[in-house]
Amino acid sequence: MNFKKMTKISVLILGIILPVLFLTPNVLSSEIKTPSDNKQNNHTNTKTLTTIVIDPGHGGKIPGARGRIAAEKDIVLQVSQKLQIAIEKELPGVKAILTRSTDVDVPFHERTNIANKNHADLFISIHCNSADVDIRVKGKNGRYVSSVKRNPGVSGTETFVCGYNRLQRGESDVAMRENADILLEENYQEKYNGFDPKDPSTYIIFSLMKRTFREKSIRFATYIQNQYSKNNRPNRGVQELSLAVLASAGMPAVLTEIGFISNPDEEKFMLSSDGQQEIVQNLIDAIKHYKNSTGL
Repeated sequence: MNFKKMTKISVLILGIILPVLFLTPNVLSSEIKTPSDNKQNNHTNTKTLTTIVIDPGHGGKIPGARGRIAAEKDIVLQVSQKLQIAIEKELPGVKAILTRSTDVDVPFHERTNIANKNHADLFISIHCNSADVDIRVKGKNGRYVSSVKRNPGVSGTETFVCGYNRLQRGESDVAMRENADILLEENYQEKYNGFDPKDPSTYIIFSLMKRTFREKSIRFATYIQNQYSKNNRPNRGVQELSLAVLASAGMPAVLTEIGFISNPDEEKFMLSSDGQQEIVQNLIDAIKHYKNSTGL
């Protein structure tokens, strides 16, 4: 790594660590608890699950992934709206807040700000996955044009928590796709402390994001995946990934991919009333399990 890149990363680190410390004052005092720690603290835990923020991915001029029929932004908004209703019906006393309730784009930093300002206990970002790949091909006139390489056979669900590991091959494509919306925001480098979703070297800033909620985020993500599996959905597991939309959340936070919009069968499932109801019930059951397991 040359001196220029080292200097760039050092500036990114300084730009991230101070806001993180001030935004989440409990980060230094909170550590992952052992089973004995949890047992000891159950007697004094008065925290209850009162607020959940649901984040429908993308929106407005940013459609997200596209299928043969629909755009990601529309499917996830429909599922999120149904989840909001189901939470307030099946979990009395719990308020569900949407980061967007219409077809508008909300910048990443504003999405987690909504959760932080409302002192949310959980943050759930809902997305559709895609295995299609944008490629450049040579046209008949000799010029290169954009095209899409279809991969309709890939299917399944997966749920991410904010990671601080080095991006592995394949993971970087997912992270860059989900973080790409940043490029369409004005002054995005200033808003995100110099983070550039096109530059893998800048992903090191996520190693400084708090570990406070890592264990609970992984636990909740695992419950979600288990619920999908109960309905025989292919389980691609829980993964840690450097995702900007989760990085500054001051609570357990996950991004769940409810299916592959690039798979025609899964796209139809996610668009159907029965499919959306099944996904919502999976998420409700996962929330209930999380609530009971943590004593909230």
